[in-house]
Amino acid sequence: MKSKGMSLTQKSNKTAGIIGAGVAGLAASIRLACKGYRVSVFEANSYPGGKLSEIRQGAYRFDAGPSLFTLPEEVDALFRLAGKEPADYFRYQKLEVSCRYFYEDGTRINAFAEPEQFAEELHKKTGVEPQRVMAAFRNSRRLYELLGGLFMHRSLNSWQTWLSPMSFKAYRNLHKMDFFRSMDESNKALLGNEKAVQLFNRYATYNGSSPYKAPATLNIIPWLEMGIGAYFPEGGMYSITQSLWKLAQELGVEFFFNEKAEKIIVKDKKALGLLINGQERYFDAVISNADMVSTYRKLLKEEPAPRRLLNQPKSSSALIFYWGIKKEFPELDLHNIFFSGNYREEFRHIFEEGDIYHDPTIYVNITSKYNPADAPAGAENWFTMINVPNNQGQDWDSLIAGARENILSKLKRITGVRVEDYIESESILDPRLIETKTSSARGALYGNSSNNKYAAFLRHSNKSSRIKDLYFCGGSVHPGGGIPLCLLSAKITAGFLP
Repeated sequence: MKSKGMSLTQKSNKTAGIIGAGVAGLAASIRLACKGYRVSVFEANSYPGGKLSEIRQGAYRFDAGPSLFTLPEEVDALFRLAGKEPADYFRYQKLEVSCRYFYEDGTRINAFAEPEQFAEELHKKTGVEPQRVMAAFRNSRRLYELLGGLFMHRSLNSWQTWLSPMSFKAYRNLHKMDFFRSMDESNKALLGNEKAVQLFNRYATYNGSSPYKAPATLNIIPWLEMGIGAYFPEGGMYSITQSLWKLAQELGVEFFFNEKAEKIIVKDKKALGLLINGQERYFDAVISNADMVSTYRKLLKEEPAPRRLLNQPKSSSALIFYWGIKKEFPELDLHNIFFSGNYREEFRHIFEEGDIYHDPTIYVNITSKYNPADAPAGAENWFTMINVPNNQGQDWDSLIAGARENILSKLKRITGVRVEDYIESESILDPRLIETKTSSARGALYGNSSNNKYAAFLRHSNKSSRIKDLYFCGGSVHPGGGIPLCLLSAKITAGFLP
């Protein structure tokens, strides 16, 4: 299947072939089209978006994957680059409450968008002093200001990065970056309150890591959500995919769906093109938006691979139940977290046992709270997720059955409702299916894990150092997973091309 749009830019003779129509592949195609490239995108699935897609079950609609939207300016930037008004394609609103947190003892916390209001809420509900919460915010903001521009917006494999003014600013402040403590150790020192620490520790899961192993520099993440803000796109997260796909087509990008790349054609250490369904297609540049491990093991079998990177421990995965719930829950919001009673043990099971803890932390995303069309009247669409280990050959059918029972039991304890009595439709996404649908190694959501202090330096570069004209973008390479970082990955990658 091919989808082709009219070009809005003057085309040159330069061509680019992109493997994968995930959000980074879409963003890269837009950036290269704006540079004058004739771009072809090959997607193995029948739809664009990769993990950022949707599921429909009768009258219920679900965003299939990523559900939190931060740094919307990175989406807007693509439309402005193309000379378009972002609001003509894509709209969103800032959330007044980014998340609601539920604890087993009945404590319920609203994460207000205003930091001072959130600090007061935490003080009222947990007893932690507001000044300690604000100190944690200031720490997260300082990390973002020192490291955001360096690690998120630039290639770490370029000497210009390390000789830039922002790098020298970072060098002068190395003592403030907390490389040698874990997130948990830092948050305990900052907050000194068990519930508040658990809440701030949760941000390690945003890149599939453990707060007990990941470096405290990852405390940069809370500022993105609770400082800069969390947002909801009109129509749900899938509208990001739809708007970028529309823009790319208008710029003349060609999309080929159900077209699986079989090989990256390399000769004399130079990428020449792609083998697609037995046919050779030649390009001036090849960009892989596929998982980095799968790219080497499936598409570059004859080429030397960076084994050290390929063999790094992988991030966690997810088990998601998409439930159509024929009941409304006024106490729930768009984003809801039901915390485990033993967070450390939950992460130990995920990363050391390769197992699912019997008391998992549950995330429930209900887009019908903001987009009523996603569920029938009087009903809600529950995207119900827990963090689980990546696929290591476990007995997933047994693990899924046990997890479902434990999730429903926990929800009943906290909400007082037998949720299972109201489930009228269900589908499941597990690490095996994630691996199959997205080619993510072991179904890991974020590629390599960040469970060591060198993790930021152990991500694959956006440009191959061994094969000329071969580039990479997406969540498994620099700067990491999640929508904003994937968009920035595409920006870094496109910046390498003339």
